[in-house]
Parts: sequence; C-alpha cells; structure tokens
Amino acid sequence: MKHPCLALCILIVLSIRNVFASRTYTKNDLNKLRDEVKEMFYHAYDSYLKYAYPYDELRPMSCDGIDTYGSYSLTLIDALDTLAIMGNYSEFQRVVDILSTKTDFDANINVSVFETNIRIIGGLLSAHLLSNKAGAKVEPGFPCNGPLLRLAEDVAKRLIAAFDTKTGMPYGTVNLRYGVPKGETPITCTAGIGTFIVEFGTLSRLTGDPLYEEVAMNALYSLFNHKSPIGLFGNHIDTNTGKWTAQDAGIGSGVDSYFEYLVKGSILLQRPELMEMFREARKSIDKHLKKDDWYMWVSMTKAQITLPVFQSLEAFWPGLLSLIGETSNAMKTLHNYHQVWQQYGFTPEFYYITQNEAGAGKESYPLRPELIESIMYLYRATGDPFLLEAGEDILRSIKHSAKTPCGYATIKDVRDHRTEDRMESFFLSETTKYLYLLFDTDNFIHNQGQHGTLINTPNGECVINAGGYIFNTEAHPIDPSALHCCYNTPNDVLVDFKEFDNNQAMYRGIQLLKKKMPNKLQNEKVEIVAPSENVTSVSLPLSVAQNESSLGEAEVTVSDPPTNSFDAQQMLERLRGENKYPKNESWERNFELLGCKAQKFLQRLSIMGEVFN
Repeated sequence: MKHPCLALCILIVLSIRNVFASRTYTKNDLNKLRDEVKEMFYHAYDSYLKYAYPYDELRPMSCDGIDTYGSYSLTLIDALDTLAIMGNYSEFQRVVDILSTKTDFDANINVSVFETNIRIIGGLLSAHLLSNKAGAKVEPGFPCNGPLLRLAEDVAKRLIAAFDTKTGMPYGTVNLRYGVPKGETPITCTAGIGTFIVEFGTLSRLTGDPLYEEVAMNALYSLFNHKSPIGLFGNHIDTNTGKWTAQDAGIGSGVDSYFEYLVKGSILLQRPELMEMFREARKSIDKHLKKDDWYMWVSMTKAQITLPVFQSLEAFWPGLLSLIGETSNAMKTLHNYHQVWQQYGFTPEFYYITQNEAGAGKESYPLRPELIESIMYLYRATGDPFLLEAGEDILRSIKHSAKTPCGYATIKDVRDHRTEDRMESFFLSETTKYLYLLFDTDNFIHNQGQHGTLINTPNGECVINAGGYIFNTEAHPIDPSALHCCYNTPNDVLVDFKEFDNNQAMYRGIQLLKKKMPNKLQNEKVEIVAPSENVTSVSLPLSVAQNESSLGEAEVTVSDPPTNSFDAQQMLERLRGENKYPKNESWERNFELLGCKAQKFLQRLSIMGEVFN
C-alpha cells in the first residue's frame, strides 16, 4: 500500500508547478502583442510630429516640444531605424529625405559628446545601413557613400576634438562649431570615455578614414590602463591627469556602456583584445561586486561596499552576458530585476537591495529600456516563455500608467505611479523597439544568416543584410557584414575560420588602416607589452548617488571662438607617435574568444557576411 503522505507531497509539487508554470504563447498571441507595441510606438511618434517637431523631445502632458540635448530634432533621428524595423518604409524614406536636406551640424551650441555620439551618430549610421533594406533611394557606392553617412561623419568630426587630451580620454562636452569650450572640466565619467568604438569603428570601416576607430581604441586602452590594482574602474576620471575623482565601482550609471562596448566592439570589428579587456574586468566584477546574483557598488581600491543598490540602468547586464553565452548566470540576475518590476510595476532608478525598497529621491522610472533589452536578448538565446511573460508585464505597466493623450510620460514615483512631463527619445529608439522585437520573432533583425542581399560596390560584390546586427547602446542596429564592403578584400573566397591567423588583417580591416596611414608610420615597429595595472587616483567625496545623471543634457549655450585651430590628423599622428598604451599582441590574435555559445551567428556573420546561392 502506498504511503498517503507521498501522494499528498506529489499533489503539492504538481500544484506548485502549475502555479509557477509559464504561460504558453501561440504565434497569434505574439502577433497581437507585437501590434500593441506598434500602436504604442505610433501614439508617441505621431504625437511628437504633431506637437513637438522640430524640437528634440515631446512633452507628453503639455503636448508641446522642448530642446534637451542639442536642438537637432533628436527624437526624429532616434526613432528613424525603428520605423524600418516595424516595416514603415514610406515614412522612413520621408524622414530620410528631410534629413538629407541638411548638409552639416554646424551650430554654436555645447553638447554632450557621449549623447551626441550614441543618439545622433548612431542613429544616422543605422538608418544609412538600413536604407537599402527599407527600399530607400541609395547613392552609387552604397554602403560606402550616402547623405546620412556624410552627416554622421560631419558630427564625428565635430566631436573628435574632445579626444585631444593628455591621456587620450575625451572631454565630456564640445561646442559643435568651436570644439572644446574654454574652461571645460576635464572630468568625465567612465562610460563617457569608453562608449565610442561601435560608432567610430563603423565610421572608419565605411569611410576608409582610420581616425575614428584609432582614437576610440586609444581611449579604451587608456581607460583600461587606469584600472585599480584589483581590476576595478571608478565612476569619474580626470582626462588630463588620469586621476580618479569618483572611486565608486559598479556596472550602472556612469560606467555601464563601457563594458557593453568592449563586448559589442569586439564582435562587430573582430577585435579580440576588447573581449580580453571585458574578461579581465568581469573577473573583478564577479569577485568584488556580485552578491547573490545582485551587483553592488564598492570602493575601486578596497572593494568595500559603498552603495548596496540596484540601479535601473544596470538591467542591461543580463542581456550583455547572453551575448557571450552566459545565459544561466544572466537568467538568475534577470529574475532579481524582474522581481523589482513586479513589486512596483516599474524599476526605480535606485532600489536598496537590503531594505527591498526604492531609494529616496530616486523613485522615478523615465521609461528606460534596459530591462526589456535583456529580456529580448535572453529570449532570443533561450526561448524561455517566462521572458515573454516578463515582456508583457512591461508592456501592460507602461500602457496602464504612463500613457497620456499625446504620448507616454515619465513615472515620477514608482510607488504611486505619479507622472512627469517628459518622454525621452530613447522611448522610441529603445524601449518600444526591444519590446517589438521580443514579440516579432520573424523580424529581419533576427536573421541568423539564412538570407542576405548581394550588392555591387566599387570593391566588387558584397553581401549585406545578412543578420548578426549589433545594437549600439541607444539600440541603433549596425549591420556587421556591410562594414566589409568598403575596403579591398577578396570577394571570391569563402571564409575559412581555420585561417584566422593568416587572414586576420583582412578580417579586421587592417588593410583599411594602412591605406591612409603615412608610409613612415606603416614601417615603424611597435613594442608589444601587457597593459599596465597601475592606477593614479584621488579620493573625493563624490558618490554615485549624487552623480546618477553624470552624462547630463546639452547646454544650449554659445561659446567664444577658440584662439587655436584644431587639427584632427595632427592629433592622430601624435597619438601614434606617443604610443602611450602599447597593444597586447596575444590578445589581438585570440579569435577563439569571439565564439559564442548562445548566439553563434553574431560571431559568424560579423566577419564577412555569408555567401548565398
């Protein structure tokens, strides 16, 4: 006779499994959720056009517009590639035509170097590369030529003066007409230094000018050489002296996208040394910051906990881990973050982990995308239906509490869902895009190499639209296969992955760099040494809590003309000559690092695209 308690235990276990079992989503369910997201996007986008354009942002409660980051119709540019992803090619073409009438970004205004790069340059490059897919008119020589590419390079030329510092790490602000403003502080946050390689690398590969990629790489090497003896990075650093002025180490505000770009830059540009930098950084992060699948803020030199909080910006981390195949660890952390969302219906800017409550003065949710970003990446990697439920939770919360008659408003306080009169451009660039892609499983963005487009370029035939898109930190997708269309490589040879060492110059675009490098610099021998672990720092009473909005908004102000003219090529030659941060040759050749268990097509497609019948 069976023991009655055993039957009871089995019944209890089955009941628990039923309670926590994930809902089953049919294709029809996903299509309905996708269409809800599309409706959300157009409610906000149409309202921006009606009430706010040509201002930077829509004020969704006042139903008017406001300039925030530089007075260049920011939301229009930020939302452009979302139109293509949602299949609205006619509106995409209309906006491209509007932007194409603009010849440059000349204006006497001070702007954030970081924000202008990720939103404007990133948005223009992405839209440029999607033009062919969207059926837009393209110029001869595409993707190496085009009006949006020229605009992106014009903006980059205006930002490049920021990198003319003693360390090669950039200032945080430039004037679009005159360069670095007189008296500009040299103190910049870590993310403001390490978040350029995706956009600048793309620019160099498309234009043939090595300036942008080299300058961005130099800044990354400089930053890496200023890590602490225990391998951690602070929050703010003096770009002239290399001294840390804020020593809190974490993965959130002021630091986040530095780690993101090490991974994405390595995949996009085939630079294993960037993945090595990330691996080194992650060892220290897991050792000193990680506690029960949360990540704390600690002192960068002693690893003492300084701030036991989860920041909403940190929710990008599980998605980043999924790109290197770490789905198990990523899911554990994502569950923690999703619990915070369920507690409030949103994630507050700061959440005190030990007290299980939103941080005082940091209770807002400005429609951030980071949690849904990680959900989208992890669902693509695992197919776990729990992630669809989590995404639907986010969709329902935003529709219920943030919607206004003319847009979606920032949640001022997640505890009572009061709203604030602001809708940042990233709501249309990132939040709605990641939600849409979560539910639109057949979208071309998810292409794993099944198809592509063969085009003719000045360098011969080239494959584009082959998938493996790399999103910049503003969710602007970059087509990696297109980056191999604009310099001379054999187009009639299948890629042999066993020949990485012999062909690495071709895969990485080194031929492009040599093309514009002065002969005397081409022939110079560079001493290869391991990166230094030395750190020069100073402790100041500047906490992360006081500095959450470290990247800031644009000062829509004017500057006086500079007394000395800036020469970008001269700066580049100086950086090459100084060679302050020698490269690690073994890191540069370790292509095995770029293999990915979870999303293998990223590595495969980011090299040269595919050859199709």
